[in-house]
Amino acid sequence: MPSRPDSYTAALDRAVAHSRAWLTSLSDRPVPPRRDADELADSLGGPLPDDPTEPATVVDLLAGCVEPGLMAMPSGRFFGWVIGGTLPAALAADWLTSAWDQNSGMRFATPGTSAAEEAAAAWLLDLLRLPPDADVGFVTGATMANFTGLAAGRQAVLTDHGWDLDRLGLTGAPRVRVLVGEERHETVDLALRYLGLDAPTAVVADAQGRIRLDALADTLSAGTGPTIVCLQAGNLHSGAFDPLRAAVALAHEHGAWVHVDGAFGLWAAASPRLSVLVDGCETADSWATDAHKTLNVPYDCGIAIVARPPAVRAAMGMQASYLVHAEGPADPLDKVPELSRRARGVPVWAALRSLGRSGVADLVDGLAAHARAIADGIRTVDGAVVLNDVVFTQVCATFGSDDDTRAVTARVLADGSAWMSGSRWRQRDVLRVSVSNWSTDAADVAVTVDAVRRAAAHR
Repeated sequence: MPSRPDSYTAALDRAVAHSRAWLTSLSDRPVPPRRDADELADSLGGPLPDDPTEPATVVDLLAGCVEPGLMAMPSGRFFGWVIGGTLPAALAADWLTSAWDQNSGMRFATPGTSAAEEAAAAWLLDLLRLPPDADVGFVTGATMANFTGLAAGRQAVLTDHGWDLDRLGLTGAPRVRVLVGEERHETVDLALRYLGLDAPTAVVADAQGRIRLDALADTLSAGTGPTIVCLQAGNLHSGAFDPLRAAVALAHEHGAWVHVDGAFGLWAAASPRLSVLVDGCETADSWATDAHKTLNVPYDCGIAIVARPPAVRAAMGMQASYLVHAEGPADPLDKVPELSRRARGVPVWAALRSLGRSGVADLVDGLAAHARAIADGIRTVDGAVVLNDVVFTQVCATFGSDDDTRAVTARVLADGSAWMSGSRWRQRDVLRVSVSNWSTDAADVAVTVDAVRRAAAHR
């Protein structure tokens, strides 16, 4: 296919038109997809055509076939899992990132996007109240952010115990024990599997899912050797935060590396009203969060932050004769698991630059306020009980028996005016609401509460 200066024009014009149509539809379209993947298979699959197709035609075909299967995740009425929307500046920056097509592993090769990511990293450390000399890496999501922080921790604790991990590997190494709260997110366990570490030791949590300090102290005292403690800033169900300052101090007394999984909750630090929730978080050794959750940038964008740069660079970095390393700060490839990657920190720069410090605080405060409003509304529904203390952006409710709760959840999803996921917490089925979208407003809250009320009325 010959290349011309205007080769992209028609396809991009069609992509813009379809994007605008999609975004415009979000205000009043039902949230669930209209068709499932099996129903869409014929229109998108089948034999690969023998001949080329014009790019603009391909874009039209793709948009037309996929649209019926889209979940309105960017809608202000989507509360499933913990999935944010996309801020306008972040979306536009993401388009530019794709158009620029920079492989952002080396500062020398991509100084423009590297400079933007370094500026975004400095702003993040400031907003999240973390050490200003920490390393920041942009990864795919919280899973790989946890992986990166825990990899740095593994490197550090084994080195501290005289083991050369790079030369000897894990075979014969001192056992690294990892302590986690019993209500940690499962991606922590997944990251430990990736790292070849033993299954973690679960520490008792309280009724809101916070790690108990007495149980942590007992578990730390019960063993010796290289130790990692993984804490939580924002419980998946309750939104609760571990007692971070005291827990970090306790772990450090035992020589442990402390990693904080703050996929959505770490952003509480950006709010003067809510920063008390993460008091002491800055004293940990590594942190994981998602920009595509609370900050509302496009997927995929997780953030791995490590207070001790030598540890993460030893765990993640590589040297090769064909790579060109610029003078100055470490290359992006030294801080993340990937050598080749898109400049996913550029939309973070755009989101932060568009919001400013006060805008980020307002965003976080707004999400928490809408969660409280939804919880207050659900409490007025006959038979509904909100199980958690609504301290951040999560709400868990029941409607009688597990069967009743599952039925209410199913009716809410079938109604389509709002969307939230079912789950199981504290040995009970729950309707779980995660408020994560910048565009959610009071009208969306009212529609959502009304949908729950209608669903509960049909029991």
